[in-house]
Amino acid sequence: MIYTITFNPALDYYMNVNQFRLGEVNRADSERMKAGGKGINVSIVLHNLGMDTMALGFLAGFTGVLISRILKDLPKDFIALPEGNSRINMKICSAKDETDINGIGAKITQSAMVELFQKLDAMQEGDTLVLAGSIPNGAPDTMYADMMERFKDRNIRFAVDASGELLRNAVAKKPFIVKPNHVELGELFGVRPTTPKEVERYARKLQEMGAQNVLVSMGDRGALLLGASGEVYFRRALRGKVITTTGAGDSMLAGFLAGWEKYHDEEKALLMGISAASASVFSGSLAVNEDVQAIFQTLNHPAA
Repeated sequence: MIYTITFNPALDYYMNVNQFRLGEVNRADSERMKAGGKGINVSIVLHNLGMDTMALGFLAGFTGVLISRILKDLPKDFIALPEGNSRINMKICSAKDETDINGIGAKITQSAMVELFQKLDAMQEGDTLVLAGSIPNGAPDTMYADMMERFKDRNIRFAVDASGELLRNAVAKKPFIVKPNHVELGELFGVRPTTPKEVERYARKLQEMGAQNVLVSMGDRGALLLGASGEVYFRRALRGKVITTTGAGDSMLAGFLAGWEKYHDEEKALLMGISAASASVFSGSLAVNEDVQAIFQTLNHPAA
């Protein structure tokens, strides 16, 4: 089972505007809503790929009810918070770019955290726990590391998708995989890596700090995996019409985990990660199994 935790889920509200003008009345051409949050995205893609997953986290208020309704087909066990509302993230999409205004979210109580730990007690040897995204306001940047310490004797895999000190502290607990993008990787060391060689250099530093596998997404440049074996694998991004990059990194992590569960092979897991990310980017929604498998077969068996 692959468990995911989303501490701060969101109702992502997309409004498409032909030409957005700041300070004026703008009328949307179309709109849509989806449930957002890195852990939720990972669970959705895993579920689409036929993997056993359970989405955990916290929901509050009327927005929490709507998020749960949107996720009706996803295996989940969210905790209801007594006050506030789950956040709303506004996405204003124009012909030129996308402007995001992200909400704050509800406060997580101590009793709710206790309930979360009780749910995580169901984890068994061989399970995976995905710690991804932001943490509650006021929570310490050791939060992920503390959770990993709490469950370190369960012999489970930890997957971490975070940035800054949250990531640095988690790496010290020797997670199975960390998945920063190249910007987040560079920020840890005060640099701006752009080439695969530069990314590899700092991925090795993360590995020296404790991470087993380091998967770095590089946007339209591709992705690099520094495997636990010490091998480096780099694949350029696939060419295609990009509909949206939202959720691409989450899809890549989900694809990698699914690939590892199926093949126990570093390179094939990377290819599954790239396939899932590409399927999401080209379709405009989170990857579905048919698209991922088609891309994976192309990558795994390239034409002569």
